[in-house]
Amino acid sequence: MKRYFYLIALAFSAISLTACSGGNEQETIEEKPRNIIYGIDADGYQVENFEVVKGDTWGRILDSRGITTQKVSRLDVLTKEICPLRTIRIGHKYTTFSKRDTVDTARMILDYLVYEQNVTDYVVFAFVGDSVAVRQDSKPVTLRRTKSSGTIESSLWGTIMQENMPYALAAEMEDIYQWTVDFFGIQQGDSFTVIYDEKFVDTLSVGIGRVWGAKFNHLGKDIYAIPFPQDGKVQYWEADGGSLRKQLLKAPLKFTRISSKFSYSRYHPVLKKYRPHTGVDYAAPVGTPVRAVADGTVTFKGYKGAGGHTVYIKHPGKLQSGYLHLKGYAKGIAVGKRVSQGQVIGYVGSSGRSTGPHLDFRLWKNGQPINPLKVPQQPSEPIKEVNREKFEWVKARVIAELEGEVADSMKITVIDSVIIK
Repeated sequence: MKRYFYLIALAFSAISLTACSGGNEQETIEEKPRNIIYGIDADGYQVENFEVVKGDTWGRILDSRGITTQKVSRLDVLTKEICPLRTIRIGHKYTTFSKRDTVDTARMILDYLVYEQNVTDYVVFAFVGDSVAVRQDSKPVTLRRTKSSGTIESSLWGTIMQENMPYALAAEMEDIYQWTVDFFGIQQGDSFTVIYDEKFVDTLSVGIGRVWGAKFNHLGKDIYAIPFPQDGKVQYWEADGGSLRKQLLKAPLKFTRISSKFSYSRYHPVLKKYRPHTGVDYAAPVGTPVRAVADGTVTFKGYKGAGGHTVYIKHPGKLQSGYLHLKGYAKGIAVGKRVSQGQVIGYVGSSGRSTGPHLDFRLWKNGQPINPLKVPQQPSEPIKEVNREKFEWVKARVIAELEGEVADSMKITVIDSVIIK
């Protein structure tokens, strides 16, 4: 009997629960993830990817997709400031978003076209209904803190490519050490370690951000680069607080090789006899930018016989620099013009008495030629005493990370305004 009433109770319990829940039950419907591409809800669209090829114009591309001449003209006006239609580039990617016409089902209607200006930035052309609109945007970029090391076998660029590091890292390293390391004189066995933020769009590496510190071992000497702000600008400093920035750049151009050094008895390849060559020749492709090695004033610009197109610049300390065999001059360069260190003043050529494209770079002090590769370098102002404590705090953490593994809490992640914790 007890068993009978127990079963009856269970049955009523089940009926009661069903009755109570049946009227108020709400089904949980999971929202389907939206397919967002370039900020566009792509659901319902036919999405196709293309690449600009030779002969393509926006007029031709849009006309083939049914966009009227009137709309293209309106688009041309809207894009003048951010992406003029004439700037279309071969090899760049573009994506179309089209849907089927509800009346003529054989016809596809283009609503959006997205043009990638570079690996991160893109422009959206919208043709929804009768409207025409333009939107410029960027893909989300994430930063990944990275520490990389390499040993030089032939060149800094060669090592960075061989170790699959970002190409931009080589340019950044040369910029940081351009006053201190002679990249034309680096030796096999020189090495470096560098901490930097690598930029990614999805899984694609698209460059680098801040360099958080570096160590370059050149001829057995460690040269540190410690980032620290002084006078409102982040600069790089040696471990003792001396500036990596010096009075003169180590070289007036990048990514080249020395083809002839300073000598009072060099065999001249054109004249076929020995004679003084009181400069350094840098072999480089025609058009390579040539930079002023220091602040100064242009004292000569013109064609100078065997030297071809030439620029002379007068610098503080009774120094003068000369740039010979140029192809031409940078815009605005004229006698009496003030130039800044690193400013482009001309371009490599082969004018005058020359057997090939190169820059003949010369230096004089008190009117006497000196070897540009052996000039004693005077550093810029060192770390100020008022900044010394903060600098030492930053330096200790940067060097610790360069030399080994440290906790994330010990890593420098903000440098523009350093606060000692």
